[in-house]
Amino acid sequence: MYQRIYIPVDDSTTSALALAEACKLAKEVGAAVRLVHVVDLAQFGWGGAEFLDAAELQGAIKQAGEQVLAACHAKVLAQGLTAESHILESWGDRIASVIVEDANSWGADLMVMGTHGLGGLLHLLMGSVAEGVLKQADVPVLLVRNPGED
Repeated sequence: MYQRIYIPVDDSTTSALALAEACKLAKEVGAAVRLVHVVDLAQFGWGGAEFLDAAELQGAIKQAGEQVLAACHAKVLAQGLTAESHILESWGDRIASVIVEDANSWGADLMVMGTHGLGGLLHLLMGSVAEGVLKQADVPVLLVRNPGED
């Protein structure tokens, strides 16, 4: 059975549903848990904007990511589990690739994440991190959907 459950999180309701599902499974099988949140810093790394301090903006994004992780970590603790948590940085990489690489290096044997159910043109334009993870992952991926986002 699963021993190392990897959970990418954000601050959405769908991610919270995936986290709850992952916690239930981790409790049942006694698995280790790793929470990650990816911040994409490349979009603010260019120096062309005279009115923005890119370094300050990147720091604020990392801080917001740390807050997301802290809230998710508290939910894991409330379930009687322990977890490690990490901010991952993307510099123009596809976020799905960053997630899969980190999961592989940690030795995950299951990934659990929310899927936001984008459809049509929005999906075509934005793509899906969950879909990218599903295509690249070497381990099973449990996708949790929010029925309220239909």
